[in-house]
Amino acid sequence: MRLVHLTVLAMTDHNKSENQTSKSQLTDKKTNLILGSIVATLIAITPYIFYSYESVPVEKIWDTFLFTYRSGYYENANVSFWTLMGKIVPIYLLFIWFFTCRHWWYHVLLIPIAMYAYQLFSIINDDGDFFDEYQIMFLIPIMAIIIPSIYLIRAKMFNKLTSKNMQELEDEFRISKKTFKDFF
Repeated sequence: MRLVHLTVLAMTDHNKSENQTSKSQLTDKKTNLILGSIVATLIAITPYIFYSYESVPVEKIWDTFLFTYRSGYYENANVSFWTLMGKIVPIYLLFIWFFTCRHWWYHVLLIPIAMYAYQLFSIINDDGDFFDEYQIMFLIPIMAIIIPSIYLIRAKMFNKLTSKNMQELEDEFRISKKTFKDFF
């Protein structure tokens, strides 16, 4: 009788753990669906963000109730904001890619992010051509750190090839890949 009682308790504990596991998986799927929807919405609104420059007047001085913008290097505020949106939107999309990328090489995305950030800085300063001339000089230190780091990660991956097959290696360096059907 005691053995049957222990078996029933063990089965009950097993069912509880399976039930808790399925609840946590369901919660993870819902969370992933919500986060995926947020990211998709952020990407989908990029045309609206970019074309927001069309609401800026074609004048040298743009006066609003919040601020007054005086166009320096550019001929008018509309062109200035068009140029600004041409840098903000790619940085915005690169940041989304950087924070959602599941590949081992995602740190390489910091190089174009730094490039666009530098160009954005030059637009805000209204100095135009001076900054773009020496842009590569400011990117070299960033590239000097990121490129060797990526190479070392790649070398570490290929060293493990001797002891693991390619699938095990990809599983180690990638966060679990989710497909569309995994969200439902």
